[in-house]
Amino acid sequence: MEAVAEGLWGLADYHENRSEIGKAVKCLEAICQSHVSFLPIIEVKTRLRIATLLLKHTHNVNHAKSHLERSQLLLKSIPSCFELKCRTFSLLSQCYHLVGAIAPQKHILFKALDLTSSAPHELAVKLWSCNFNSQLANALIIEGDFQTSMSALQSGFVCATEIAYPDLQMFFATSILHVHLMQWDDDISVQIAMKKCDEVWKSIDPNRRGQCLGLLFYNELLHIFYRLRICDYKNASQHVDKLDTAMKADLQKVREVEQLVSELDALNQSLSRPDLPSGERSALSGRQAQLQRRLRSVTESSFVTGKDTLEPAFFGNARRAWGDKLMLAPAPIDGEWLPKSAVYALVDLMVVILGRPKGLFKECAKRIQSGMHTILDALVKLGITDGVREVDLQHSAIWMAGVYLMLLMQFLENKVAVELTRSEFVEAQEALIQMKNWFIRFPTILQACESIIEMLRGQYAHSVGCYSEAAFHYVEAAKLTESKSMQAMCHAYAAVSYFCIGDAESSSQAIDLIGPDYQMKDSFIGVREEASRHFAYGLLLMRQQNFQEARNLLAKGLQIAHNHMGNLQLVSQYLTILGSLALALHDTVQAREILRSSLTLAKKLSDIPTQIWVLSVLTALYQQLGEKGNEMENDEYRIKKLDDLQKRLADAYSSIHHIELIDKVKLDVQQFNELDIKRAMEGQSMRVNLDIPESIGLSTPLPMPSSSRLVDLDTGRRGKRKI
Repeated sequence: MEAVAEGLWGLADYHENRSEIGKAVKCLEAICQSHVSFLPIIEVKTRLRIATLLLKHTHNVNHAKSHLERSQLLLKSIPSCFELKCRTFSLLSQCYHLVGAIAPQKHILFKALDLTSSAPHELAVKLWSCNFNSQLANALIIEGDFQTSMSALQSGFVCATEIAYPDLQMFFATSILHVHLMQWDDDISVQIAMKKCDEVWKSIDPNRRGQCLGLLFYNELLHIFYRLRICDYKNASQHVDKLDTAMKADLQKVREVEQLVSELDALNQSLSRPDLPSGERSALSGRQAQLQRRLRSVTESSFVTGKDTLEPAFFGNARRAWGDKLMLAPAPIDGEWLPKSAVYALVDLMVVILGRPKGLFKECAKRIQSGMHTILDALVKLGITDGVREVDLQHSAIWMAGVYLMLLMQFLENKVAVELTRSEFVEAQEALIQMKNWFIRFPTILQACESIIEMLRGQYAHSVGCYSEAAFHYVEAAKLTESKSMQAMCHAYAAVSYFCIGDAESSSQAIDLIGPDYQMKDSFIGVREEASRHFAYGLLLMRQQNFQEARNLLAKGLQIAHNHMGNLQLVSQYLTILGSLALALHDTVQAREILRSSLTLAKKLSDIPTQIWVLSVLTALYQQLGEKGNEMENDEYRIKKLDDLQKRLADAYSSIHHIELIDKVKLDVQQFNELDIKRAMEGQSMRVNLDIPESIGLSTPLPMPSSSRLVDLDTGRRGKRKI
């Protein structure tokens, strides 16, 4: 009977290589369904193979789980078979994870760890222990048990140290850092975890580091998330530059591999000709060997993978070709944090997030287009085409779809910000409508985006002078989030819009919004919150004619915006309002200097409303100084810019989307299959959670008289946003 099993296994291999997965599974199931009994170990191996095929190539998780549960029962009667038991435990754990059954998953993992603890301290045993600790940490994270999760990861780190696997140590060190970033109990713990990652990374041989591309991207992106969260843009840029260089080098390597494979295929076809002269055959064979050596050299990895390697990170998709994965650890872990396409889209997103505040809009536009193209391609591969909604998704595809959809929303969010800064209102409308449509199709997966969309509707409304509508959407956005930071930012935005309305009732509403937030300043962390509080309260002091105190407070906010955030639009708006204050205090020398700097920045950003605002204040300055020539020249340029802005506003108002976006109505969405989708989203792998704080730019209000002009904020920590 063993010969029969071997034959069916071989036939299954044949069909799998031809991508005939259904036929391969039928060959294997013939063994399990046979009337003649096979040895238990043969049945176990067969069921494991079926489960692996199902998980790699289909969405039939429950069918795979049944085969694995049967294998586990059979293995109970077999005293040895350590490797088979570990493979069964690992795959079964991942099935439970995929269907959201966390309690059974933890139970199976504890049994697996008991097995490894009682086995001899050999290399394979330690590697399996690392596998189970990694999966256990993921399960615990889903339950919010950060401390126990870190204990499991620490156990994995100890195992990796015992077997002297520095790259595996790095895998656990970065995972521990990720948990710290998610939990963020205190800055010191996060910094200690980051320092540990740096130490372990330096301990890896430099030649080997070049082969650990997945660890490089994972570690550097975690460092970037930390730097963005504390608004240390200067040091974040260094990490982004390193990743951008690594990404371009890898893309070049992938292109080289494709060329080598193409040339090898052509050579093989030529060598298959029976009438090929011996001299030519010899030359072609030599070239073939040369190409094969080069291909092995280019594709070598620090992680040895075999035909039967487990892939615990992702299911429901066919095995991806070489170059499509960023491995984090050796077998039997072979885990990914995210697919390579998602990681590379993230690198593009980081370039955008750091480049947009500096006014690097051309590069931002290029990266937004690149990132969105990558994401849309990935969504199509997941079956998300036009008309597909979250109710249509397979359960096993939900969380991966969520990764790409959240990335897509962040690209669109940045596109809205860029277009509003450039006063390209129609383009901003289109990006915002795309966000709205994606949210309507996937309301549960993108639930965290609802408040962001409302806030962006407020920013659009404010940018086109619809201040009442803007205030409405900002207040609604604050209601839709539990983040105190996001609420404070929305209240500050709403206060600015109320100030722009200008009547007594609106001013009172603005004070009601920003007064409590300013008094609660100790409840927030981060320079964004500090800058926003200074700005909003500075505007309040201006309303109260307390110019000197407002000037001092806004000067502090300017220092934060310049030194920590590097946000040129915010700096320009701070300078403009400080120039207005200087003029109100009759400090004309400082007013002239400040306003010229502000105008330079506003021109660099193509920020037309701020340019008009600065030019208006400069006109008042020249009037006060009696500089008639400068006044006339300045006012002529202001009128030219105002005409340009009015044309852009007219285009925005005539768009079919304008009323839809500013209307004082919340998004109306129908929840589909909400419970299952939420469970699947909560069941994401720990290493898929992201925390990417972002700030969005707002254009200034249209010009208002003299020093009473009000601007809005360009800052705002969102709080944790997880993918």
